[in-house]
Amino acid sequence: MISTVIDQELGLEFPIFQGGMAWVADASLAAGVSNAGGLGIIAAMNSNGEQLRAEIRKCKQMTDKVFGVNIMLMSPFVEEVAKVVAEEKVKVVTTGAGNPGKYMKAWTESGIKVIPVVPSVALAKMAQRNGAFAVIAEGGESGGHVGELTTMALVPQVVDAVDIPVIAAGGIADGRQVAAAFMLGAVGIQVGTRFLVAEECTISQEYKNKIIKAKDIDTVVTGKRLGHPVRSIKNSFVREYQKCEYDRSSCDDETLEQMAAGKLRIAAREGDVSNGCVLAGQVASMVKKEQPAREIIEEMFVQAEEVLGGALKWVK
Repeated sequence: MISTVIDQELGLEFPIFQGGMAWVADASLAAGVSNAGGLGIIAAMNSNGEQLRAEIRKCKQMTDKVFGVNIMLMSPFVEEVAKVVAEEKVKVVTTGAGNPGKYMKAWTESGIKVIPVVPSVALAKMAQRNGAFAVIAEGGESGGHVGELTTMALVPQVVDAVDIPVIAAGGIADGRQVAAAFMLGAVGIQVGTRFLVAEECTISQEYKNKIIKAKDIDTVVTGKRLGHPVRSIKNSFVREYQKCEYDRSSCDDETLEQMAAGKLRIAAREGDVSNGCVLAGQVASMVKKEQPAREIIEEMFVQAEEVLGGALKWVK
């Protein structure tokens, strides 16, 4: 089975992380993925310190395996949650939406391995200078907040630019894409969209069904006007948002912000997938059914080994 510095250093069975998806990545999903041999991750999103502490402790009751926390650095509670992960002795912290530099010393002194999500070479280099254990190079094929570069272009450039391990993310749903990530120089992968349909994932069944029914061209990026592009599945909400986004004469930026507020929650937790925001990556159409996390991971890595083993069969 494929093994790298990622699973060896973190005590995993497989070098795979579950993405820290807001309103999705709770204790249930994180524990499920960790119990299945990967690294489950709790999304801190906009939780305050005590809310996050409760979720971490819930996860500890559900698994004795290593799990992590994703911290959104733009959160109004970032100072609180930065202290909580150290106090609760979380083993891994991934970060997004900002520079974790000011927290790195305290985290590393607490024994936390910090692994920022980066959309560019410049941010990967900065993470390395700040003492990151690894970086997650995430391409724009992913769901949620996205950068400009694709995974195929981003990963090898980050691999060449830094001396720390690189984990590939964005557009990975089966073993062929896992194999491609390793061929590009990554030593691990992060997966979000496929874990949306894990049996351990507690989002609404309507959200899961929307993923399973998705076609290849069903995702779209909105929010570029505000500087925070987001990939989601087309629906009534997205169509209305797009109209507003491209109508500067009657729709200002504040209106756009208000339109999006709370929309992920109502899709993920209330099941309103018409008026809510259904975040998903471009690989949503490759997700065919609900499965246990263990089955998802094993399928991906068995196929990856088969692909890597036959990678040279067409070379004359």
